[in-house]
Amino acid sequence: MTANAKNQSNTLVKKFADKFNFPDEKKLIDTLKATAFKIKDGVVTDEQMSALLIVADQYGLNPFTKEIFAYPDKQNGIVPVVSVDGWSRIINQHSDMDGLEFVYSDEVITDLPDAKPCSSWIECVIYRKGRSHPVRVKEFLDEVYRPPFEGTSKNNGSPYKVSGPWQSHTKRMLRHKSLIQCSRIAFGFVGIYDQDEAERIIEGQAEVVIDSVVSQEPSDNAKRILPKLVKRATENASWQAALDYAGENFFGIDLNFITQELNKAKAAAEVALPSAKNEAKSPQSSATAPVHEESALNEAATQAAPGATVNNKPHRQHLSEARNS
Repeated sequence: MTANAKNQSNTLVKKFADKFNFPDEKKLIDTLKATAFKIKDGVVTDEQMSALLIVADQYGLNPFTKEIFAYPDKQNGIVPVVSVDGWSRIINQHSDMDGLEFVYSDEVITDLPDAKPCSSWIECVIYRKGRSHPVRVKEFLDEVYRPPFEGTSKNNGSPYKVSGPWQSHTKRMLRHKSLIQCSRIAFGFVGIYDQDEAERIIEGQAEVVIDSVVSQEPSDNAKRILPKLVKRATENASWQAALDYAGENFFGIDLNFITQELNKAKAAAEVALPSAKNEAKSPQSSATAPVHEESALNEAATQAAPGATVNNKPHRQHLSEARNS
Protein backbone atom coordinates (compact mmCIF):
# COMPACT_ATOMS: atom_id res chain seq x y z
CA MET A 1 0.00 0.00 0.00
CA THR A 2 1.46 3.40 -1.02
CA ALA A 3 1.90 6.21 1.48
CA ASN A 4 -1.02 8.19 -0.01
CA ALA A 5 -3.30 5.15 0.02
CA LYS A 6 -2.33 4.40 3.60
CA ASN A 7 -3.08 7.98 4.67
CA GLN A 8 -6.46 7.83 2.94
CA SER A 9 -7.21 4.52 4.66
CA ASN A 10 -6.26 5.92 8.08
CA THR A 11 -8.46 8.95 7.48
CA LEU A 12 -11.41 6.75 6.56
CA VAL A 13 -10.90 4.49 9.56
CA LYS A 14 -10.89 7.53 11.85
CA LYS A 15 -13.99 8.92 10.11
CA PHE A 16 -15.92 5.67 10.60
CA ALA A 17 -14.65 5.25 14.17
CA ASP A 18 -15.93 8.74 15.03
CA LYS A 19 -19.21 8.20 13.18
CA PHE A 20 -20.03 4.94 14.97
CA ASN A 21 -18.52 5.91 18.34
CA PHE A 22 -15.60 3.48 18.35
CA PRO A 23 -12.99 4.84 20.76
CA ASP A 24 -10.45 2.31 19.43
CA GLU A 25 -9.82 2.36 15.67
CA LYS A 26 -8.25 -1.10 15.80
CA LYS A 27 -11.47 -2.42 17.36
CA LEU A 28 -13.43 -0.91 14.46
CA ILE A 29 -11.22 -2.66 11.89
CA ASP A 30 -11.35 -6.01 13.71
CA THR A 31 -15.14 -5.79 14.04
CA LEU A 32 -15.65 -5.00 10.36
CA LYS A 33 -13.26 -7.71 9.23
CA ALA A 34 -15.22 -10.21 11.31
CA THR A 35 -18.73 -9.08 10.31
CA ALA A 36 -18.66 -7.23 6.98
CA PHE A 37 -16.95 -9.92 4.88
CA LYS A 38 -18.42 -13.16 3.53
CA ILE A 39 -15.40 -15.36 3.99
CA LYS A 40 -14.96 -18.94 5.23
CA ASP A 41 -11.19 -19.32 5.10
CA GLY A 42 -8.30 -16.93 4.86
CA VAL A 43 -7.62 -13.47 6.22
CA VAL A 44 -9.14 -10.13 5.23
CA THR A 45 -6.32 -7.80 4.26
CA ASP A 46 -6.02 -4.11 5.14
CA GLU A 47 -6.32 -3.30 1.44
CA GLN A 48 -9.64 -5.16 1.20
CA MET A 49 -10.86 -3.42 4.34
CA SER A 50 -9.91 -0.03 2.89
CA ALA A 51 -11.71 -0.82 -0.37
CA LEU A 52 -14.92 -1.60 1.52
CA LEU A 53 -14.68 1.61 3.55
CA ILE A 54 -14.17 3.68 0.39
CA VAL A 55 -17.33 2.30 -1.22
CA ALA A 56 -19.33 2.58 2.03
CA ASP A 57 -18.24 6.20 2.41
CA GLN A 58 -18.96 7.04 -1.24
CA TYR A 59 -22.56 5.86 -0.98
CA GLY A 60 -23.20 6.68 2.69
CA LEU A 61 -23.90 3.05 3.64
CA ASN A 62 -23.71 1.47 7.09
CA PRO A 63 -21.65 -1.77 7.20
CA PHE A 64 -22.83 -2.55 10.74
CA THR A 65 -26.47 -2.90 9.67
CA LYS A 66 -25.53 -4.99 6.63
CA GLU A 67 -26.38 -2.22 4.16
CA ILE A 68 -23.02 -3.06 2.62
CA PHE A 69 -20.65 -6.00 2.94
CA ALA A 70 -18.10 -7.70 0.70
CA TYR A 71 -16.91 -10.93 -0.86
CA PRO A 72 -13.13 -11.21 -1.28
CA ASP A 73 -12.36 -12.01 -4.93
CA LYS A 74 -9.64 -14.10 -6.57
CA GLN A 75 -7.46 -11.05 -7.24
CA ASN A 76 -7.25 -10.09 -3.55
CA GLY A 77 -9.77 -7.33 -4.11
CA ILE A 78 -13.44 -7.27 -3.10
CA VAL A 79 -16.88 -7.49 -4.66
CA PRO A 80 -18.89 -4.79 -2.80
CA VAL A 81 -22.39 -6.07 -2.04
CA VAL A 82 -25.25 -3.73 -1.17
CA SER A 83 -28.31 -5.26 0.49
CA VAL A 84 -31.81 -4.37 -0.63
CA ASP A 85 -32.08 -2.02 2.36
CA GLY A 86 -28.88 -0.35 1.20
CA TRP A 87 -30.16 0.05 -2.36
CA SER A 88 -33.38 1.53 -0.98
CA ARG A 89 -31.40 4.02 1.06
CA ILE A 90 -29.21 5.34 -1.76
CA ILE A 91 -32.17 5.50 -4.14
CA ASN A 92 -34.42 7.42 -1.75
CA GLN A 93 -31.64 9.72 -0.56
CA HIS A 94 -30.70 10.77 -4.10
CA SER A 95 -31.46 14.46 -4.54
CA ASP A 96 -33.20 13.90 -7.90
CA MET A 97 -35.44 11.05 -6.74
CA ASP A 98 -39.10 11.86 -7.48
CA GLY A 99 -40.87 8.52 -6.91
CA LEU A 100 -41.01 5.04 -8.39
CA GLU A 101 -43.51 2.32 -9.25
CA PHE A 102 -43.58 -1.28 -10.45
CA VAL A 103 -45.53 -2.72 -13.39
CA TYR A 104 -46.20 -6.46 -13.52
CA SER A 105 -46.72 -8.66 -16.56
CA ASP A 106 -50.11 -10.35 -16.86
CA GLU A 107 -48.34 -13.52 -18.00
CA VAL A 108 -47.51 -15.75 -15.02
CA ILE A 109 -44.73 -18.33 -15.29
CA THR A 110 -45.59 -21.54 -13.45
CA ASP A 111 -43.27 -24.13 -15.00
CA LEU A 112 -39.84 -22.84 -13.96
CA PRO A 113 -38.14 -25.57 -11.89
CA ASP A 114 -38.71 -25.13 -8.14
CA ALA A 115 -39.86 -21.52 -8.52
CA LYS A 116 -43.08 -20.08 -7.20
CA PRO A 117 -45.59 -18.70 -9.74
CA CYS A 118 -44.30 -15.30 -10.86
CA SER A 119 -44.91 -12.65 -13.50
CA SER A 120 -42.81 -13.23 -16.60
CA TRP A 121 -41.36 -9.74 -16.17
CA ILE A 122 -41.47 -6.86 -13.71
CA GLU A 123 -40.84 -3.29 -14.81
CA CYS A 124 -39.48 -0.63 -12.47
CA VAL A 125 -40.29 2.99 -13.28
CA ILE A 126 -38.21 5.72 -11.62
CA TYR A 127 -39.09 9.41 -11.89
CA ARG A 128 -36.32 12.00 -11.71
CA LYS A 129 -36.84 15.67 -10.97
CA GLY A 130 -36.36 17.94 -13.94
CA ARG A 131 -36.91 15.24 -16.56
CA SER A 132 -39.98 14.92 -18.73
CA HIS A 133 -39.74 11.13 -19.11
CA PRO A 134 -39.19 8.49 -16.42
CA VAL A 135 -36.60 5.71 -16.63
CA ARG A 136 -38.19 2.30 -17.28
CA VAL A 137 -36.40 -1.04 -16.99
CA LYS A 138 -37.93 -4.52 -17.35
CA GLU A 139 -36.29 -7.60 -15.88
CA PHE A 140 -37.41 -10.95 -17.31
CA LEU A 141 -37.71 -13.99 -15.05
CA ASP A 142 -36.30 -16.46 -17.56
CA GLU A 143 -33.13 -14.37 -17.87
CA VAL A 144 -32.32 -13.85 -14.19
CA TYR A 145 -33.84 -16.86 -12.40
CA ARG A 146 -31.24 -18.95 -10.60
CA PRO A 147 -32.12 -22.65 -10.21
CA PRO A 148 -31.23 -24.59 -7.05
CA PHE A 149 -27.64 -25.73 -6.77
CA GLU A 150 -27.38 -29.43 -7.59
CA GLY A 151 -24.50 -31.83 -7.14
CA THR A 152 -23.42 -35.30 -6.14
CA SER A 153 -22.04 -36.17 -2.72
CA LYS A 154 -18.47 -37.42 -2.80
CA ASN A 155 -19.21 -39.46 0.32
CA ASN A 156 -21.90 -41.78 -1.01
CA GLY A 157 -22.63 -40.61 -4.56
CA SER A 158 -26.17 -39.50 -3.72
CA PRO A 159 -27.55 -36.40 -5.46
CA TYR A 160 -28.45 -33.29 -3.47
CA LYS A 161 -30.12 -29.97 -4.11
CA VAL A 162 -29.73 -26.67 -2.22
CA SER A 163 -32.53 -24.12 -2.63
CA GLY A 164 -32.05 -20.39 -2.32
CA PRO A 165 -34.06 -17.13 -2.34
CA TRP A 166 -35.03 -17.60 -6.00
CA GLN A 167 -37.04 -20.63 -4.87
CA SER A 168 -38.44 -19.24 -1.61
CA HIS A 169 -39.05 -15.63 -2.77
CA THR A 170 -39.28 -15.71 -6.57
CA LYS A 171 -41.46 -12.62 -7.04
CA ARG A 172 -39.51 -10.56 -4.54
CA MET A 173 -36.18 -11.43 -6.13
CA LEU A 174 -37.41 -10.41 -9.59
CA ARG A 175 -38.77 -7.14 -8.17
CA HIS A 176 -35.42 -6.43 -6.52
CA LYS A 177 -33.65 -7.07 -9.81
CA SER A 178 -35.80 -4.56 -11.67
CA LEU A 179 -35.37 -1.95 -8.91
CA ILE A 180 -31.59 -2.27 -8.86
CA GLN A 181 -31.11 -2.24 -12.65
CA CYS A 182 -33.42 0.73 -13.07
CA SER A 183 -31.63 2.71 -10.33
CA ARG A 184 -28.29 2.12 -12.06
CA ILE A 185 -29.55 3.70 -15.25
CA ALA A 186 -31.50 6.47 -13.51
CA PHE A 187 -28.77 7.57 -11.10
CA GLY A 188 -25.54 6.11 -12.46
CA PHE A 189 -24.72 3.84 -9.50
CA VAL A 190 -21.56 1.91 -10.35
CA GLY A 191 -19.17 -0.51 -8.68
CA ILE A 192 -21.74 -2.09 -6.35
CA TYR A 193 -23.76 -5.29 -6.67
CA ASP A 194 -26.61 -7.14 -5.07
CA GLN A 195 -25.87 -10.44 -3.32
CA ASP A 196 -27.19 -12.56 -6.19
CA GLU A 197 -24.84 -10.81 -8.65
CA ALA A 198 -21.89 -11.12 -6.26
CA GLU A 199 -22.40 -14.86 -5.83
CA ARG A 200 -22.49 -15.32 -9.60
CA ILE A 201 -19.29 -13.27 -9.96
CA ILE A 202 -17.47 -15.31 -7.31
CA GLU A 203 -18.73 -18.59 -8.79
CA GLY A 204 -17.43 -17.49 -12.18
CA GLN A 205 -13.97 -17.01 -10.66
CA ALA A 206 -14.01 -20.32 -8.77
CA GLU A 207 -11.77 -23.06 -10.08
CA VAL A 208 -13.04 -25.91 -7.89
CA VAL A 209 -16.60 -26.60 -6.79
CA ILE A 210 -16.92 -26.69 -3.01
CA ASP A 211 -17.12 -30.23 -1.62
CA SER A 212 -20.36 -32.03 -0.79
CA VAL A 213 -22.94 -29.56 0.46
CA VAL A 214 -24.77 -32.46 2.07
CA SER A 215 -21.96 -33.09 4.53
CA GLN A 216 -21.65 -29.42 5.50
CA GLU A 217 -23.24 -28.12 8.66
CA PRO A 218 -25.25 -24.93 8.90
CA SER A 219 -23.31 -22.06 10.42
CA ASP A 220 -23.22 -21.37 14.16
CA ASN A 221 -25.09 -18.14 13.47
CA ALA A 222 -27.97 -20.03 11.79
CA LYS A 223 -28.13 -22.48 14.70
CA ARG A 224 -28.15 -19.57 17.15
CA ILE A 225 -30.90 -17.64 15.35
CA LEU A 226 -33.22 -20.60 14.71
CA PRO A 227 -34.62 -21.16 18.26
CA LYS A 228 -35.25 -17.43 18.62
CA LEU A 229 -37.15 -17.32 15.33
CA VAL A 230 -39.21 -20.38 16.32
CA LYS A 231 -39.99 -18.88 19.74
CA ARG A 232 -41.15 -15.55 18.31
CA ALA A 233 -43.10 -17.15 15.48
CA THR A 234 -44.85 -19.48 17.94
CA GLU A 235 -45.69 -16.71 20.38
CA ASN A 236 -46.98 -14.31 17.73
CA ALA A 237 -48.24 -16.67 15.00
CA SER A 238 -45.80 -14.99 12.62
CA TRP A 239 -44.57 -18.00 10.65
CA GLN A 240 -44.56 -16.26 7.28
CA ALA A 241 -42.70 -13.29 8.76
CA ALA A 242 -40.10 -15.71 10.15
CA LEU A 243 -39.69 -17.37 6.74
CA ASP A 244 -39.38 -13.95 5.09
CA TYR A 245 -36.73 -12.95 7.62
CA ALA A 246 -34.76 -16.12 6.88
CA GLY A 247 -34.98 -15.51 3.13
CA GLU A 248 -33.66 -11.98 3.53
CA ASN A 249 -30.77 -12.80 5.86
CA PHE A 250 -29.58 -16.32 4.95
CA PHE A 251 -28.84 -18.34 1.84
CA GLY A 252 -27.63 -21.77 0.76
CA ILE A 253 -27.27 -24.36 3.51
CA ASP A 254 -28.26 -21.92 6.26
CA LEU A 255 -31.47 -20.93 4.46
CA ASN A 256 -32.40 -24.58 3.81
CA PHE A 257 -31.75 -25.48 7.45
CA ILE A 258 -33.79 -22.61 8.93
CA THR A 259 -36.65 -22.99 6.44
CA GLN A 260 -37.00 -26.72 7.08
CA GLU A 261 -36.90 -26.31 10.86
CA LEU A 262 -39.42 -23.45 10.80
CA ASN A 263 -41.82 -25.52 8.70
CA LYS A 264 -41.45 -28.44 11.13
CA ALA A 265 -42.16 -26.18 14.10
CA LYS A 266 -45.14 -24.65 12.30
CA ALA A 267 -46.59 -28.10 11.56
CA ALA A 268 -46.14 -29.12 15.20
CA ALA A 269 -47.90 -25.96 16.36
CA GLU A 270 -50.82 -26.58 14.01
CA VAL A 271 -51.17 -30.17 15.25
CA ALA A 272 -51.35 -28.88 18.83
CA LEU A 273 -54.05 -26.34 17.94
CA PRO A 274 -57.15 -28.63 18.00
CA SER A 275 -56.45 -29.68 21.58
CA ALA A 276 -56.24 -26.03 22.57
CA LYS A 277 -59.61 -25.36 20.96
CA ASN A 278 -61.22 -28.42 22.53
CA GLU A 279 -59.97 -27.42 25.96
CA ALA A 280 -61.37 -23.95 25.49
CA LYS A 281 -64.78 -25.39 24.48
CA SER A 282 -65.02 -28.08 27.20
CA PRO A 283 -68.10 -27.97 29.51
CA GLN A 284 -65.92 -27.68 32.56
CA SER A 285 -64.20 -24.64 31.15
CA SER A 286 -67.57 -23.08 30.31
CA ALA A 287 -68.98 -23.77 33.76
CA THR A 288 -66.03 -22.66 35.80
CA ALA A 289 -64.61 -19.80 33.80
CA PRO A 290 -67.05 -18.53 31.14
CA VAL A 291 -65.44 -15.13 31.12
CA HIS A 292 -62.14 -16.55 29.87
CA GLU A 293 -63.48 -18.91 27.19
CA GLU A 294 -63.59 -16.33 24.44
CA SER A 295 -60.10 -15.04 25.19
CA ALA A 296 -58.72 -18.59 25.18
CA LEU A 297 -60.27 -19.27 21.77
CA ASN A 298 -59.00 -15.99 20.42
CA GLU A 299 -55.51 -16.74 21.68
CA ALA A 300 -55.54 -20.21 20.10
CA ALA A 301 -56.82 -18.84 16.83
CA THR A 302 -54.19 -16.12 16.81
CA GLN A 303 -51.45 -18.67 17.35
CA ALA A 304 -52.80 -20.80 14.51
CA ALA A 305 -53.16 -18.14 11.83
CA PRO A 306 -50.10 -17.75 9.59
CA GLY A 307 -49.16 -14.09 9.26
CA ALA A 308 -51.53 -13.08 12.08
CA THR A 309 -51.66 -9.37 12.82
CA VAL A 310 -52.25 -7.02 15.70
CA ASN A 311 -54.13 -3.86 14.75
CA ASN A 312 -53.66 -5.01 11.13
CA LYS A 313 -49.85 -4.91 11.38
CA PRO A 314 -47.74 -8.04 10.80
CA HIS A 315 -45.64 -9.30 13.70
CA ARG A 316 -42.38 -8.44 11.96
CA GLN A 317 -41.06 -6.22 14.79
CA HIS A 318 -40.46 -9.27 16.99
CA LEU A 319 -38.20 -10.89 14.40
CA SER A 320 -35.91 -7.92 13.90
CA GLU A 321 -34.53 -8.53 17.39
CA ALA A 322 -33.49 -12.12 16.65
CA ARG A 323 -30.13 -11.43 15.09
CA ASN A 324 -28.93 -9.11 17.86
CA SER A 325 -30.49 -10.75 20.93
